[in-house]
Amino acid sequence: MQTAAPGAIQSVNTINTMVQVQGAYQGSVPAQEPGPPLALSLDDAVRRGLRYNLGAVAFQNSVLAAQGQQRGAMSALLPNVTAGLLVTDEQLDLAALGFSSIHVPGLAFPTVIGPFHFFDLRAGVSENVFNLTNLRNFRASRENARATQLGAQDARNLVVLAVTGTYLQVIAAGARVDSVRAQVATAQATFNQARDRFTSGMSPRIDMTRSQVELQTQEQRFTLVENDLAKQRIALERLIGLAPGQGYALTDTLPYAPLIGITLDQALDRAAANRSDLKAAAAQVHAAELARGAVLAERYPFADVAADYGDIGTGPANSRGTFNLTGSVRFPVFQGGRVSADLQQADAALRQRRAEYQDLRGRINAEVRVAFLDLNAAANQVKVADSNRGLARETLQQARDRFAAGVADTVEVVQAQEQVAAAELDYISSLFAHNLAKTSLARAMGQADEHIRQFLEAR
Repeated sequence: MQTAAPGAIQSVNTINTMVQVQGAYQGSVPAQEPGPPLALSLDDAVRRGLRYNLGAVAFQNSVLAAQGQQRGAMSALLPNVTAGLLVTDEQLDLAALGFSSIHVPGLAFPTVIGPFHFFDLRAGVSENVFNLTNLRNFRASRENARATQLGAQDARNLVVLAVTGTYLQVIAAGARVDSVRAQVATAQATFNQARDRFTSGMSPRIDMTRSQVELQTQEQRFTLVENDLAKQRIALERLIGLAPGQGYALTDTLPYAPLIGITLDQALDRAAANRSDLKAAAAQVHAAELARGAVLAERYPFADVAADYGDIGTGPANSRGTFNLTGSVRFPVFQGGRVSADLQQADAALRQRRAEYQDLRGRINAEVRVAFLDLNAAANQVKVADSNRGLARETLQQARDRFAAGVADTVEVVQAQEQVAAAELDYISSLFAHNLAKTSLARAMGQADEHIRQFLEAR
């Protein structure tokens, strides 16, 4: 989604649980003042991210800039039309212009002429009627604008990936807090039991001390997971444009739901058809081809036409219409190697765009296959982790019963508590990894913007 959009996410064994969010996707345009506490669903968070995330905002502005460049290139194809009114009132000193030295027998030249006046009301138009360079530059700018629009659509998918990944992380961090809180309560009960047995002389002090150490260990873990939850909530706050310190509560829990009905081949086909960044890369290749054609066209002849029509005279009642029509054809002969230099740069840019397109195709293929691997691995881990936590809870109950009966010491109880804590955290992490793999697959297929909830809830 970016991406973002959420920082580093804890890894579960070898499953990829990293959502890389860089640059503008890390920030947002936040509200100025916090409001009342919000009930924040995943849909609400995604909508806010698409509206306020800085990556989405930046791409919207990029689209406007690209459209402006397209309009600028179009202006070179349109005629330039001008209109003006010239009014002149003038008196000339012929002596100052050198006419005082002219002497013709029988003729007397005045030394001052005027004042006299005239006006000229005129409209003109000029046009490049045969300029392939301008035409191909316009087509290239149109393809670049299209590529930017497709890039903006892909940015929406990155924002969805970032926001959803961070939302899932907040859910996982909250589940860890609840789990460790339960472990603290269990450790407290065990410590109370050990203390009572020590007080009554039924067990040695070391049993009480060992259970107290376990209690303090769980309390320390609780502090750490609470701190992690607070940081993840701030990260989500930054991504979706909430005011600093805005209170909110997540309303979605997103339990385990296996994704079925989509094969790897189907996912690859959808990615090839839906990925906006792949379409944008193809548009950039086409734009580079047109830009190269525009450079080649600089060697071709081109024609200009200019015309004007106006009314000129000493006044509106004493004026005559006049016009001018001019056509010219120019042939480039020698341009100092400028076209060859421009063509070399255009060829390099075109080769780079083609290489980037091929690389992106391979990267998209890899993203889909990796997401499928992570999805399958995480699904298996969820099943195993769920079984393990059931067994760990059963083991802990048996250990506590044996300690209460006096047939075991707190070593067995403490070990069983650690196994329960580890099993609970493994289940939370594997569930988070499974949902994140679904999110990554939706992004890899180019469908995160419209179908993220269907992916997360699909069975």
